[in-house]
Formats: sequence, C-alpha cells, structure tokens
Amino acid sequence: MIETILFCLPTAFKGTIYRVGKPPALITERITSGVIDSSKKQISWGLPEKSDYNPPGRPWTDYRDDPGRPLEAMAWCVEKQISWTSADPKNDPRSVRLQVEGIEEDYHHMEPVLVRKSDLHLDVYPSLQYPRDYQERILWQGSDYVVVAVIKIHFEPNTFRVGGRETKVIKKLSRSLGTQLLSHHLHNDTVRAMQQLAKDRLDACNILADSLRNAITKSALIFSLVKMEMWNLREQWEALLLKERRERNAKREAIKDLEDLLLHWTGNAQELRNDLAAVQRRFLELPLSPQKAEKWLTLQIQERWKDLLARSPQ
Repeated sequence: MIETILFCLPTAFKGTIYRVGKPPALITERITSGVIDSSKKQISWGLPEKSDYNPPGRPWTDYRDDPGRPLEAMAWCVEKQISWTSADPKNDPRSVRLQVEGIEEDYHHMEPVLVRKSDLHLDVYPSLQYPRDYQERILWQGSDYVVVAVIKIHFEPNTFRVGGRETKVIKKLSRSLGTQLLSHHLHNDTVRAMQQLAKDRLDACNILADSLRNAITKSALIFSLVKMEMWNLREQWEALLLKERRERNAKREAIKDLEDLLLHWTGNAQELRNDLAAVQRRFLELPLSPQKAEKWLTLQIQERWKDLLARSPQ
C-alpha cells in the first residue's frame, strides 16, 4: 500500500506503517518505512531513523493526551479514529519536535486504519477491556470500529492541503489496507482453528488408543485367568479320575523316568541335560490341551533328547 501511494502521488516521498496492538495496551509499533527516490522509480525500505515507535513500540499510556506533556498526532488518530494533517508544520499543535525542540517537521498526513469490532469478533467478549484517556473515559465506546494501524505519508512542502485529493486517496487506500489486515487476521484464525482441530483429533486418537490398550490388556488378563482356571479344573478332574481308578499320573511318571535317565547320564553334555530337565519340569506346569501338549512334547522335549543322544550317545 505504501508503495502504491508513493508511486501514485507525485509529491509524496516517504511512507510509514504503524501497527496498533490489541486493547487495552494498544502498543503502537513502527513496522516499515519506505522512501522513494527523486526519479520515482525505486523505494528504499527499512527503519533507519530513530523513533520512539521503533520495536518494541509504545503502549497507549505513553503517547495518549496527558496534561504536562507534548500532544502527539498518533494519540489523535488512535483516540479519535480520524486523520491528522500537518499542512502547516510551523503551527502544528501536535508536532512533538516543534513543542519540545522548536524544530519544524515534514509536511505529512496520518490516517488511522479501521476494522469493525464485529469483524474481529470483539463484540462477543463482554469482558474485553478497552483503553481509557487520562480522564478515565473509555475509548471507542460509541464506535463500531477499532484502530489496527496508522499510515503516515510525508509530502514535499506546500503540495497538498487538508481534505485535498491526496488525503482522500490515502483514506481510500487505508480502507483497503483494513480489508487486507482483516483477511490476514481471518486467515490466521483459520490456520489456528485447523491446528487446534488437528490437535484435538490427535488427542482423541491417543485417548481412544489408550482405552483400547487398556481394554485389550484387561481382556488378555481375563482370558489368561479363565485359561488358568480351566487348567486347574482339568488338573483336579484328572486327579480325581486317577484317584477313583487307582491309577498313577502317566504324564508325571513319564517325566520322572526321563529325569532319572538324565540323572544317571554320563558324558560332557551337562548344559544340554540341565536345559532338558528344566523343559521337562516346565511341561508339567503348563496348562496345555492334549493336542497342544502333544505338539509341545514333540518340539521341545523330543528334539532336545535327539540332540543329547547325538552329542553324548550311551
């Protein structure tokens, strides 16, 4: 926007944008400044000059109208939400340098950039505090707008006037800037909303995953307990059958015979024998169905016996 003004207005040579922060602090900060060369072809950007409004900026209480300190054009634009034109710098009542140092400033025009409160959804926050003037009167109380920025354009001496074509162009472009800033604000709101939605979805997935893990863990525990109980019942049932039939437990008798063989086994395969003995004892403790017991016996015990016989034949 500054670029457009400097290229379109023949006598404008410098432009600055000040950002006005959120209420109630209203920290006003100089964002960028551009100076166009005499040929009107190139603009130099930056903040080379010393200014009280350079980052980090100034809060409202530091530049508002207060008795005993110089009046500022910035305070006028922010509080009144209307422009300030210095078409006669030697008699400018809001020139700080003129009041403090007696030095005239450039010819310039300052235009506030306004955005509707409703567009920023500020009207839905009744607890939002607005700044006050030195008499404790609330700013913008009867206005539908807030000030989000201020534009300052410098002109060659005696080349424009209050209410002239130049100031009207700046006012119209300030409205365009307000629309752009609103669009940027809405875009940022959309991005933040999408990020929050993604975070909420991730949190929901994590909660669901934790719930499923807990459910699966509990189900596995319950299933294990059921299997253990069934094994205990089967053991008791088998023991009862053997007792009634006055028979021995063939499974335990077989393992006992195998352990006796290992006990009297000769050779150097002591580690393999210890492993085989442990596997056989483990076999007695496992709650296996007949089919699984047969498979386990084949893979775990018979194979180890084959290895033992191969390494240490008797």
